[in-house]
Amino acid sequence: MGNEPFFVDQLSQLLIDTVLYEDQRDFNQTILYGKDTTVEEIVTVCKRFPMMADHQLVVVREAHVLSRSIEKLVAYAAQPQTTTVLVICYKNKELNKRKKLYKVIAKNGTIVETKNIYDDKLPVWIEQCVREQKRKIDFKAAAVLAESVGGDLGILYNQINKLCLVVALGESITANHVEQHVGISKEYNNFELRKALGNGHTAKAYTIAHFFGSHPRQHPLLGTIRSLHNYFMQLLTYHGLRSKNPNTVAKALGIHPFFVLEIEQAARRYPLKSIVPILGIIKKADLAVKGVDSVPRPEREVLQELISHIV
Repeated sequence: MGNEPFFVDQLSQLLIDTVLYEDQRDFNQTILYGKDTTVEEIVTVCKRFPMMADHQLVVVREAHVLSRSIEKLVAYAAQPQTTTVLVICYKNKELNKRKKLYKVIAKNGTIVETKNIYDDKLPVWIEQCVREQKRKIDFKAAAVLAESVGGDLGILYNQINKLCLVVALGESITANHVEQHVGISKEYNNFELRKALGNGHTAKAYTIAHFFGSHPRQHPLLGTIRSLHNYFMQLLTYHGLRSKNPNTVAKALGIHPFFVLEIEQAARRYPLKSIVPILGIIKKADLAVKGVDSVPRPEREVLQELISHIV
């Protein structure tokens, strides 16, 4: 259960693939959906005995749809059928930990809580996924992929699989592969925009902003605003650190050591006194795009104005 449905799907599929042998599944595997079933039906199925197998597997997908009646599972969870493996896929919500069902399942079974991965942890997660497929990925490519695709792990995982299909075992995925096969420009992305601002490359920053404005579907402004907000919050944190040791900086900012030098360069360009006003400008741009306290403005116009204030 939890806020990250990708992990719920992955874990349930792992159990479907491993609990029973393939020739046992026809009679001993049942997949139910919350919108099409009831708690009473789940209990009835769970109380069946397996046929020519040690266990039966019952998977309830979209169980969160049953949130109003799920507590009726208490009696079964208190005395579960020992030959039944019941998997409850409770997505985007959590069971109430104060109620009896959660406590009984925790006592007699296993509860796995899935949480969202923070944006700054996505490149490391991408590296781990690529490693599992016996490939490598350079950190810049992972960062570009994370920045451009965002935190939807399902979409991100599909893109990783696509890249692994075109890269041989043991080889490394580069930014060029990302550009060619995912359709993400290695030159025009949020990662490069932040880098241009931090290095004082004003012309490049405007060029990237113009590209974003010309391709709003691929580069939604709210994503760019979020990226810039996170970036300047990192600079604010950096200025507040007593120790500027690279390992200390990387840990405090939640970034890969690969990016520490760029943060140091950006911090020299943006002293502490300039960052708070910039964060205010970014917030104003966010409100302008959403039409809060003003008439919504074209994204291209808002972005160009935002960059002009930052540089």
